[in-house]
Parts: sequence; structure tokens; C-alpha cells
Amino acid sequence: MSEEFHRRIRKSSLHARIKKVEDVIPMFKNGMNVGWSGFTPAGYPKMVPIALADHVEKNQLQGKLRFNLFIGASVGVETEDRWASLDMIDRRWPYQTGKNIQAGINSGRIRMGDKHLSMFAQDLGYGFYTKDNGGRLDIAIIECSAITENGDLVLTASCGAVPEIAQIADKVIIEINTAIPNFEGLHDIVEPVAPPNRLPYLISRVDDRAGSPYVRIDNDRIVAIIESDRPDNGRAFSEQDDTSSAIAANIIDFFSTEVKAGRLPANLLPLQSGVGSIANAVIGGLANGPFTGLKVWTEVLQDTMLDFFDSGKLDFASTVSLSFSVDGFKRFYDNWDKYSNKVMMRPLSIANHPEPIRRLGCIAMNTPVEFDIYGHANSTLVGGTRMINGIGGSGDFLRNAYLSIMHTPSARPTKTDPTGITCVVPHVPHVDHTEHDLDVLVTEQGLADLRGLDPKTRAQVIIDNCAHPDYKPLLQEYLDIATKDCLERKAGHEPQLLDRVFKMQVNLAKKGTMKIDNWDI
Repeated sequence: MSEEFHRRIRKSSLHARIKKVEDVIPMFKNGMNVGWSGFTPAGYPKMVPIALADHVEKNQLQGKLRFNLFIGASVGVETEDRWASLDMIDRRWPYQTGKNIQAGINSGRIRMGDKHLSMFAQDLGYGFYTKDNGGRLDIAIIECSAITENGDLVLTASCGAVPEIAQIADKVIIEINTAIPNFEGLHDIVEPVAPPNRLPYLISRVDDRAGSPYVRIDNDRIVAIIESDRPDNGRAFSEQDDTSSAIAANIIDFFSTEVKAGRLPANLLPLQSGVGSIANAVIGGLANGPFTGLKVWTEVLQDTMLDFFDSGKLDFASTVSLSFSVDGFKRFYDNWDKYSNKVMMRPLSIANHPEPIRRLGCIAMNTPVEFDIYGHANSTLVGGTRMINGIGGSGDFLRNAYLSIMHTPSARPTKTDPTGITCVVPHVPHVDHTEHDLDVLVTEQGLADLRGLDPKTRAQVIIDNCAHPDYKPLLQEYLDIATKDCLERKAGHEPQLLDRVFKMQVNLAKKGTMKIDNWDI
């Protein structure tokens, strides 16, 4: 164990809790409720989860040592996805990534529940997910960069649901990661308080601090402190392409129009951006765009946010996680003094809470699987049944933002058809975001501003502006047939034909394309 490890544990009495990773393996029993730190491959424990996986693999305990796993969001594939491959996960809440865990969920081997992230954190703290265990977690594993003289925790590259996990865990294992800098001062932790004793979150600016830089914890529940020498693997950087660049251009043109109309200030409003190539393209476009004095209130910072800072146009960013690539983390650490005073990390129960999102007037931008002609969107299930990752925090922001924007390519390829999937459909087979929550839909074809429009007008604007040319005639034909039929029956507020509304999806499953011959039944 290194000298740096001992220096980072500043409460001397806790040195007696220092253990080797193999010492904690017997603490884990089949069926336990386990909480981890971490959020979108950052700030998650590595040493203990990997050692447990090694133990299961070595002793052929697959399916015999299974856990109910509660984490703020996804973590590194070398941990949870490996656990899934070894049949170590019974239940998993609320958001995940990895081929093995997704296969386990969709084959019925892993029971996953999906939930808006801000609500997951608070409901976990209320004990809703562990009712059979008195509302408690049996054990938690939390990655930290230091422990203070008072025994408070300094987290690392994310906050996730750690405050709630720390409150309800009977035993806590701390991993002190000495492979990364001490993150002390970068976090804003508000201690969870249950109703009716909750107080307002005193945040009226992105850079306001509402709480403490530390997570308070009952030190008597710390059963082990382990040294970690494994940095975060990070999230692979998503390169932008022509489609994402065109979507970004449409959004930036829209912002310019809103500023000219007086509906947005010249420095816009705090931005929330999801993950992926489109989000990268939008941030990249803003870094090269006409707006200055910008601020970000979001869940994740990707590599392009560093470009945004370097452009001089981004002043400050509040986030739950530093979701950088390996190169992005190196860039952040190598320029610590430059970036660290412009960033604050908050737990998802604060960052995603409706109160600050509405007060700040956030502009929310997220990517769905698909949206329909009336403005409902699906973010989670392919074909309406196959789970991808989960809803994450997109709904937290889209339901409460000043402007709610969803962006997607107008069409995606299949194995046999380069535009075999239309992302604009008559009706999404699974609704994550309703028509009541979305203001603007964008594809590379154009932008549909839905504010103040009735459903039938909305449908026409979406078809005209967002649909791919290969599908625009089919969608127009559907709308015309459905409108005529429903108005004749005096049921025409939001026309749908239930006997054929999913004909495109059925054709995709059978023939590998959503290009149908006609709407006949």
C-alpha cells in the first residue's frame, strides 16, 4: 500500500480499517442488496467488484452468488457487464450498459427496473427498492479520492446516488483511488432529507453551491478501506458525422432565431446535453458558434465540453459525472488548474431535480430511439420490448426544461436497407416522453417547433420538416387516411388507426425494412 494512500486517509483512527481486497470477499453473501458509487463510466469502484468476479470465476460459482445491484447509472463494463456474464446479478436498477447485461435483461435472467434518475435516487433513499430488507442496503462500495479529518468522503469523477446509498447501507467499503488526483472541492453534496422536512434547494445560478464538498457518513459503518490503482476506463468518444453536423446546425439556427425573437437571451440559458455523436456535434457547433457567456447544467461532461471551455464561450458547467474518454481524462488532469475551477459535480437527485431545472430555465437536448408524428418519443426499447440502456435522466430534464429538444437521424440502416428504419413513425411502440413534454423535434432534414400547435397541425409539421424523403409519402398517406376515418367517426382530435398503426414496425421484424407497400389491412 502506497504512502499516498495513507496520506489520503486523513482521519487517523480509520487507518485501522485498511484491508486488502481479498479480506472483504467473505463479506458478500448470495442475495445481498448492494449499492455502488459511479455514473456513466466514472467514479465507480473497481477493485472489489473485479475481485468478486475473479472469485466467482475461479470457484465456479456462476449463478450461486447473485446480488441486487443499485447504482446511480451505468458503470464500467469490466465490472457490471462482467458480473452479468458470470450470472452475478439478479436485479439491476436503474440504467446500465454492456452487451452481457443487456442480453441478461432481455432473456429474463436479470430483472431490471427503469426509472427517471432523480426519482430513483430519492426512492432508493426512501427504501422503496429494498422493502424486504427494512429499506436498507446490506453493503455499499464507494470510490473516493480522500477521507477528511472528520471522516467525510471526498468522491471522485462522479456523484451519482452516493448520498442516498451512504445513508441506507449497513456496511460501507471505501476504495481510495490513488491513480487519480484528489477531487476535493469539486463536489456540491446536499444531504438527503425525507419529507416533510425537506427544504428548498438554494440554487439560482449554475455556479451556486447549495451544500458541502463532502459526503457525511457514520464512520462506524465503514468496514474496510481498500487502495485502488485503477483509473476510470471512460466513455469512448463519439465522432460526429454529416448527419449529426446537420442536426447541430438546425439547432444552432433555431437558437439564433429565438434570440432575435427575444425568447432567449443572447447568452442563451443553461444547456443540458445528452451523450453520443449528436450531442457532441451540438456542443462542437456551439464552441464555434456566435454565442458567448454560456453555462451548462447537465448530467455528463464529454470531451467536447473541454473544447467548449477552450473556446472561451463556456463559463461554467454543473454536472453529475465527468464522462470523458481515456484521452479526455488525461487532458482534464494535465490541465487541472484550468478546468477544475469551472466545474462542479452534484448528486443526480439535485442535478436532475425539477426545482433547479425549472428555476434556471434549462434547455434540454436528448436523443431518442424514435419519435412519432404527434410528438411522443421512445428512448429505451427497440421494437417496444427490447431494453437498450434505460431512460436515464432525459425525462427529468425534458419534463421541466424551458425548452425541450429531441434530436435524431431521420432514418437508420438495417442489414439490408440503408434507410430501413424510419425514426419518425405514426406511433412509437413505447412512450417514454409524451407529447405534453416536448417542444422541438430535430433531424438532419429539419426542425419542427411544436409549441402552441394542436395534434393534427403538429403531425403535419413533423412530417414536413423531420421525416426522411423515403418515408415522407407513407407518413403523409397514413395521416390523411387516419384523419379522414377518425373525423368521420367524430374521434379526430389525434387521429390513429389502431388496426395498422404499427404496420411499419411489423414489416421491419418480418422483412428488415419499414418501407411498406400500402396501409391496407
